[in-house]
Amino acid sequence: MAKSIHMDELTLGVCYYPEHWPEELWEDDFRRMREMNISVIRMAEFAWSIMEPEEGRFDFRFFHRVMDLAHRYGLKVILGTPTATPPAWLTHRYPEVLNASKEGVLYRHGMRRHYNYSSPKYRELCGRIVRSMVEAYKDHPAVIGWQIDNELNCEISVFYSEADHAAFRAWLQKRYGTLDHLNEAWGTVFWSQTYTDWEQIHLTRPMVNDSPNPHLALDEKRFISDNTIAFAKLQVDIIREAAPHHFVTTNGMFGHLDNHELTDEHLDFYSYDSYPQFSTIFPGSDENPLRDRAWSMNLSSVRSISPNFCIMEQQAGPGGWVDRIGMGTPRPGQIRLWSYQSVLHGTDLLVYFRWRTATMGTEIYWHGINDYHNKPNRRVREVAQVGEEFSRIGSAIAGTVYQAEVAIMQDYDNNWDGELDEWHGPLRWQSLRSWFKQLQYRHIPADFITLRPKTTLEELSRYKVLVYPHPAIMTEETAELLTGYVEQGGKLFLGARTGYKNPSGHCYMRPFPGPAAGLCGITVEDYTLIKGSVTPAELRWEGSRLPAGAKALGFNEVLRVENADVEVVAEYATEYYQGMPALTRRAAGLGKVWYYGAAYSEEVVDALLDELGLASAAGDWFDMPAEVELGIRSSDEARYVFLLNYSDQPVTIQVKKAARELLSGTTLQHEVDMPAYGVLIFELA
Repeated sequence: MAKSIHMDELTLGVCYYPEHWPEELWEDDFRRMREMNISVIRMAEFAWSIMEPEEGRFDFRFFHRVMDLAHRYGLKVILGTPTATPPAWLTHRYPEVLNASKEGVLYRHGMRRHYNYSSPKYRELCGRIVRSMVEAYKDHPAVIGWQIDNELNCEISVFYSEADHAAFRAWLQKRYGTLDHLNEAWGTVFWSQTYTDWEQIHLTRPMVNDSPNPHLALDEKRFISDNTIAFAKLQVDIIREAAPHHFVTTNGMFGHLDNHELTDEHLDFYSYDSYPQFSTIFPGSDENPLRDRAWSMNLSSVRSISPNFCIMEQQAGPGGWVDRIGMGTPRPGQIRLWSYQSVLHGTDLLVYFRWRTATMGTEIYWHGINDYHNKPNRRVREVAQVGEEFSRIGSAIAGTVYQAEVAIMQDYDNNWDGELDEWHGPLRWQSLRSWFKQLQYRHIPADFITLRPKTTLEELSRYKVLVYPHPAIMTEETAELLTGYVEQGGKLFLGARTGYKNPSGHCYMRPFPGPAAGLCGITVEDYTLIKGSVTPAELRWEGSRLPAGAKALGFNEVLRVENADVEVVAEYATEYYQGMPALTRRAAGLGKVWYYGAAYSEEVVDALLDELGLASAAGDWFDMPAEVELGIRSSDEARYVFLLNYSDQPVTIQVKKAARELLSGTTLQHEVDMPAYGVLIFELA
């Protein structure tokens, strides 16, 4: 059962850094927060040097004063454990705690997240500061919970210190038991890589080129995830012991970390940091890009961990460091739009980053709600509007959950393996983006879910359609689960490179798609990577909306029909495999499985959505342009339809039946105008 945050109402918070400001500002800050309906502050996650200015000398008076004053103003506090920024005395005295590059060069003091998780000394000192901090603050009436560290695996998600190499060996010994088993799993007979002593084994190191043993590389990422979780567990266990009345969470979501496992085993719920303005500096090259709307995909992934979650950092202004990731100012209305984007996708506690823009340090351009001058501005007014709206609608929305009948599925092993393997990794993003975009533009809500060893048929069966585009690594157990899903009535979509690897990353010595071949009723007769001067074949799908000249992107598999009950839906129209099957469909039990021998494009997805007859989840109530996102949060008692306009232009919505709109408190019907970046929330009977 997924773990969720439990709030009585939509709650607004803000990240606050009292150590950055004169003490005489605090009271005015807290007064103005309460006027804006902000009731939660997060703090202390970067303040180790304040609480332990010298090794073994602790001073917790500063944050006691802050929290005493916050409590007087009715503010609740989430405390961050400060282990993301070890103080100078620590890294100077114990350089073994530092992370290192692949070449073994230590990452020195002066940034954040420059430590490693494996150092026994760092774990000791982290355990000590966390225990001391929890003991100091556990009984303070303002404290409601704890954030572990800050953004685990942000900045860097690989670790190559000496302590990491040693911890990797210990992890491998536990995983494989013997060197014979390890050598078999890693295929070390290739290029005479066979290991005869555990001390010969290291994480990835500099080599002739950047092509490590792919099986080692996959295990390296699994190790990093397990090691990160163990580091978090150290802190969680201390808090559970000393302050069992407080919740525990952490914020992410970054690379090489199984956040589902972390949350299931150790946290009360998961938290996310949402910065949609990153879309302005990483715009991509596709047509009709989602831009800031793409953060709905990220939020959907968070929702697979915790259906109701916390946004621990919501963008509240332009962002950027002194020398990188600079981004423009959100336009009027966008901060409010992004706030409701988060709420739509499951947020019940929304914490803005940050209260006031820093005047010193690396993040002087990562703006908060307030500017340097601390005078009223339009961002303050916009957040205050959200706060006022939360006060009116918050008790109705909180606890409701997002509704979807389509799921896009992925898994950690294939994601991590695909980082190195260019023969399947790039296909994943192409297909995920195409499916999510077209579902968004056609107003069909979708979940992002993660296949795990504990995933059950019951969990999958709640979806009418399941898209699992390129699971290169596949076991017989996974194939059986997918078969069960189809036979009970589901519609499953697979793509090129499905099922050709085992969990170690070895290629199966059997016809592809390996364990899924029986379900799909096809095998792969021939294939080619599409790269460089090797161009994709065109497709022919008679009777569909697929335009002439549409290409089979990324990879082209030539399919052979093995079962008489397989239908050929589309063929290749060009190349030496012209006329051969490209897209097939097979009925199995009450459902159907589709296999596409390429990466999904937007044109192919559109044609498939037509074939499936999928329509907007609220089509009986609303018509709207593609620029508007539609999503539904509901409970047993009520259903709330969110309409979010991501366009910089006004749009018109057709409301087919009279419906009450929560933010205005009015009943609307017929033509309704939405302003640029506007938000509407309808309560449906």
